[in-house]
Amino acid sequence: SFVCKHLLLPYSWGEAHYMKYLTDGDWAQNNGNWQWSAGCGCDAQPYFRVFNPISQGPKFDAAGTYVRRHVPELAKLDAKYIHSPWLAPADALARAGVQLGRTYPRPLIEHAQARVRFLDTAKRHLAKERP
Repeated sequence: SFVCKHLLLPYSWGEAHYMKYLTDGDWAQNNGNWQWSAGCGCDAQPYFRVFNPISQGPKFDAAGTYVRRHVPELAKLDAKYIHSPWLAPADALARAGVQLGRTYPRPLIEHAQARVRFLDTAKRHLAKERP
């Protein structure tokens, strides 16, 4: 839901990008999952559910195994900071060879602000749709 709800981009952009790069992509599953995440498909998650991309990592991958495998720039970072490297002290970043803004990007957005922006946008849009 980050692409749709945090960045306010059409789900179809994320769906097309993922389909291009998935090694085992299935069109129906990919498309359905993107619609679910965006809150617009059949049996979609409620539009007002905006997942926190920072809290999901520690909740489901506390050791950072997935991140270490798929984001080699962060592979040497302590597990404590692997899901939020911008919070790591300078010495921890240096030990891991991470340079924010150079070897790994700084955050694009702040979750709480993006969540409020999305909910305001959704409410305005839904108000227009009512008869």
